[in-house]
Amino acid sequence: MTIRIPLLTLTAAMAGIAAIGNAVAAAAPAESAPDSRLGVSVRQDLATRDRQAASRQQALDLREQAVRASAARIKAELEASRAAAQPAAAGGAQDAVPDSYADLASIYQAMKPAKAAIVFEQLDLDVQLKVARKMRERSTGMMLAAMTPKGAARLTMAMARAPRATGAR
Repeated sequence: MTIRIPLLTLTAAMAGIAAIGNAVAAAAPAESAPDSRLGVSVRQDLATRDRQAASRQQALDLREQAVRASAARIKAELEASRAAAQPAAAGGAQDAVPDSYADLASIYQAMKPAKAAIVFEQLDLDVQLKVARKMRERSTGMMLAAMTPKGAARLTMAMARAPRATGAR
């Protein structure tokens, strides 16, 4: 007497066994294939690029800190000169402040316009205006071109509104 198993039952049993085998294979940790020379090269290039980007970011952060410190110093000097000018004559106390703006203008003119614009946009509009007035027109134009459209428009409008001081350049 021979036992005959229906074909459908046999197929279902084999499919169940195959599903269990596939689940075990998927759950097992995959063995990592050894890296190819191309993969190692790409990873090294990415690491080098990341280190260079971090170095550039650090340099930009240092420049930004220096500019913020200079802006704070100028603002403090401006407030001190305004306080001194109240009781005293208006002309004598403000001679030191324009020199600070002239120094900042020289610093920004020496920088590349694209890098200077990043830091320059973060200054107060009052400081931007006074420094831009001390800069050469060409340098101011190049820096305005490198600024964001919103920042360039804001500074341009401030320059158009504010009356030009005599002897600003």
